[in-house]
Amino acid sequence: MERLLITVPPGISMVSLLGISDTNMLAIEAAFPSVNVTVRGNEITLRGPHIDCIAMEKLITEMMVVIRSGQTLNVDAVSRSIAMLEAIPEQSPGEVLSLNIVSNRGRTIRPKTANQKLYVDAIEENTITFGIGPAGTGKTYLAMAKAVAALQAKKVNRIILSRPAVEAGEKLGFLPGTLNEKIDPYLRPLFDALHDMIDIDSIPRLMQSGVIEVAPLAFMRGRTLNDSFIILDEAQNTTPEQMKMFLTRLGFGSKMVITGDVTQTDLPNGQRSGLAIISDILNGVDDISFMELTADDVVRHRLIGDIVKAYDAYDATKSAPRSLRSN
Repeated sequence: MERLLITVPPGISMVSLLGISDTNMLAIEAAFPSVNVTVRGNEITLRGPHIDCIAMEKLITEMMVVIRSGQTLNVDAVSRSIAMLEAIPEQSPGEVLSLNIVSNRGRTIRPKTANQKLYVDAIEENTITFGIGPAGTGKTYLAMAKAVAALQAKKVNRIILSRPAVEAGEKLGFLPGTLNEKIDPYLRPLFDALHDMIDIDSIPRLMQSGVIEVAPLAFMRGRTLNDSFIILDEAQNTTPEQMKMFLTRLGFGSKMVITGDVTQTDLPNGQRSGLAIISDILNGVDDISFMELTADDVVRHRLIGDIVKAYDAYDATKSAPRSLRSN
């Protein structure tokens, strides 16, 4: 049996580490049932098998790095950190959870999973990045944060946000109002993300001056977009021709992020999705990255990840040969 003593430095409060009512520590103990934990003052004593004590010590050390970065530690962050340390290859929770992308009104946007950090790094390092994955994985939100950070750092002169105006059950022509009012529901999720990252009072001014532009995909035809950060959301609802049109809008000094979920296509009449085939076309092209996000990267309500996994399991069962399904 091993005995390890961890001394928490004065700059870190024990409440921030252990959690209110010790919720964080209870989550850590649940992950290491073979280790007995004793807390006295700013000292944490671990007793148990050597390998488990070392693993718990490493987790607590990483948690202190997260706290030093200014992030509030909670049970969700603890659970995600445990998963990162158990992953192959192992990821550093302190490095992932302390990466600041953009801050606004006292709120800092950061990746919450190792895969999300790889996605953010890919956006930084490549001219064109594809973020593909289910709802709730942060693929659009993090791309928006990177766009705002690039604008604030003067790496680009404007942000262009686009979506294909494809109906999911409703017909666009039957919606009331003018053209702008008709397309507003398709672009509203992009506005919602903007409101988290830029002062609300500044958004109308930035849009009026053209620094931020939000438009349907059809409005992109014939343009060359220089010195811009361009995001195409819901790209699974583009045809191959539309995807080619969008990608060829790329100008000098610009960066593109294309996001979507190939399992949620709303194209009519069985049309092929441009996102579904784009990796076959562009795979291996330099300066283009394809990032796959999964249900494990869902950062909304816990149930969303469970729902996505349940649908994936159902789809796998339905696509299996009949002989396998009957066994």
